[in-house]
Amino acid sequence: MKIAVIGGGVSGSYLAQLLKDNHEVVVYERQERDKFFPICAWATSLYEMRQLTRKIGLNFDDYVYYVGKRMYVQVKDEVMAIKLKGLCTFDKLRFIMDMHRDAKVNYGTKITTLPNDDYDIVVEATGFNRIILPKIKKDYFIPTVEYKVKFRDPPFDDFYIKPINKLSGYLWYFPLDGDVYHVGAGDYYKNHEKYLNEFLHEHKGEIIMKIGRPVRITPPHLSKPIINGNIVGVGECIGTVFPILGEGIIPSIHCAKILYENIENENLVKYQEDVMKYFNIFYKLFTFIQKKFSGKFNLLRDVGLLISPIIYMKRREKRFGIEVRLRDWLKIVRSY
Repeated sequence: MKIAVIGGGVSGSYLAQLLKDNHEVVVYERQERDKFFPICAWATSLYEMRQLTRKIGLNFDDYVYYVGKRMYVQVKDEVMAIKLKGLCTFDKLRFIMDMHRDAKVNYGTKITTLPNDDYDIVVEATGFNRIILPKIKKDYFIPTVEYKVKFRDPPFDDFYIKPINKLSGYLWYFPLDGDVYHVGAGDYYKNHEKYLNEFLHEHKGEIIMKIGRPVRITPPHLSKPIINGNIVGVGECIGTVFPILGEGIIPSIHCAKILYENIENENLVKYQEDVMKYFNIFYKLFTFIQKKFSGKFNLLRDVGLLISPIIYMKRREKRFGIEVRLRDWLKIVRSY
């Protein structure tokens, strides 16, 4: 088949790699090649990414910057240390560019309508933008700002996060290469720059780069339609971002795998059903976080929503790269 992929980020590039041997695939990327830069904190699970990159002939260890030992979590005046199980930062830019290397990618191409060529399938992988598929009726997103910072005297020797009141977002500090860190914040109520500036005022460093964009937390169940004629969405444009963590790399790759399998099985109609089933937990997590930051969460009434993310993550500790303990989660929820 002749397939167009609109967007050369993680989900679009990974999908193109899976499809390229059996189909004619063209990737349209709006950024120029020499200016291409993927925005996010560049943190993921070493274990899971090793499995996923092996399927497209890449060795994830070649891209790893730093493998953490512990995650420091600010809980009011106390800093809690959580053991990590493979949470790492990696060179996301080089990883994506290596996926582009043997794919047909048209850089600097801003697509606003269907491509002129006669494609059997047009895949929208435009992340937050969602350009071709119909707009989501009620969209939820968290604005974020991130700095790449060089510290002479780093304030923490490992991963650090500070939740924001009502769990409406958090500040992050993730080690990259040497004494360079990604320091950013996202907040549903748009106070993220305040928290970030306070942190950087207290812990001074050399700012190398500043970037920012919204992150969609609307789950797939509320991001319909994900198929419209021969247009099909993949990744963040259909809501595959883990609502509590804001993590989108691995979920978007899993979404690309689901789409690939349905294309190969010539059963695209089943794609939406498979996505809803696989990402069902995202709807529950979104419901919890929405109640929490709107002040409508009730511990007795919503105990199921409170426990569901812990059960889900506890069974997948290697997938998330972190040790999951109920008492840690309850401490965070009660504090914010």
